[in-house]
Amino acid sequence: MDSIVSESPLHPKWRKVAYGGMQPEFEDNHTDESFLEDMVMNANVVKRDMLKVMQDSVSISQYLCIVALVGLVWARTLQSTLDENSLLLLDASLFGSGFLVLLLTKEMRSLNLLFHYILNISFFTTGLYMLAPIYHTLTRSISSDSIWAVTVSLVVLHLFLHDYSGSTIKAPVALKNPSLTSCVSLNASVVASVFIASRLPSRLHVFAILLFSLQVFLFAPFVTYCIKKFSFHLHLLFSFGLMVVTLALVYTLHHLLFMLLFGLLLFISIICPYWLIRIQEYKFEINGPWDEAKLCFNVTD
Repeated sequence: MDSIVSESPLHPKWRKVAYGGMQPEFEDNHTDESFLEDMVMNANVVKRDMLKVMQDSVSISQYLCIVALVGLVWARTLQSTLDENSLLLLDASLFGSGFLVLLLTKEMRSLNLLFHYILNISFFTTGLYMLAPIYHTLTRSISSDSIWAVTVSLVVLHLFLHDYSGSTIKAPVALKNPSLTSCVSLNASVVASVFIASRLPSRLHVFAILLFSLQVFLFAPFVTYCIKKFSFHLHLLFSFGLMVVTLALVYTLHHLLFMLLFGLLLFISIICPYWLIRIQEYKFEINGPWDEAKLCFNVTD
C-alpha cells in the first residue's frame, strides 16, 4: 500500500533525506522497499590466520617469561642465594646488554640521544641509592604474609594491564605516549618491587634489587620492542630462547611452578589463538543506512 501511495502522481514521492523535517503524507519513520538494499553483513570482520595469531601471541608469552625471571630473582634473593654483589653484577650486565641492543637495532640515532639516556639513568640510579634506606624500613611493621599477598596481586594486575603491543616508555620515533592502563601497570610493578625490597637484610640489597626490577619493568619492554621492530624473525628467536631459559630456571626452583608456567605458555600460544579462530565463525555484524555517519577526514585538520 505504501508503494502504491508513493508512486501515485497525486502524491509526492518519498525521499530519503537526513534533514528537512517530515515529508507530507508520510510518517517520520517511513521507509520504502529500498531500505534494506544497502545492508551489508560482516563488512568489518577480519579473517584471521592461525599462524599469524600464534606469532602475535609470542609477545605475551615473552613478557610473561620476563616477569617470571624477575620473580625467580626475587625468590633467590630472599633465600640469600644471590648476594648484593651478584645483583649489582646482574644490573650492570642488563644495563650493558640493553644499550648494546639499542645500538645494534639503530635506535640510538645520535650521540645526543645516547648522552640524554645516560644522564637520565645516572640521575635515576643516584636517586634510587639515596632512597634505599627509606625503602629498607618501609614495611617493617607489616607481616610477610601480607607483603606476599599484596605483591602477588600487584604482579597479576601488572600483567593484566600491561601493553603487550608497544613499549612502557615512549620510543624516540613513537607518535603517541603510553596509555593510561600501561602507566597503571608500570606503577603496580614498581610498588611490588618496593615491597619485596623492603624485606631484604641490607640497604645495598635493597638498592640492587630495586635497580634490577626497575631496569626490567621500565626498559625490557622498550628493548624487546626495538628487537621486534628491527627484525620479526629475531624477535621470535629471542622469545623462544627466553622461554627455554625461563622454564629451565623455574624447574630448578620448583617442579609444580614449572608445570604451571609451561601450561600457561601453551594456553597463551596455542589454545587461545585456536579459540579466537573458532569464535570468528559465530561473529555476525550488520551495517546499513541506520548506522551513524563516519567522518572520512580528520577533524583536527
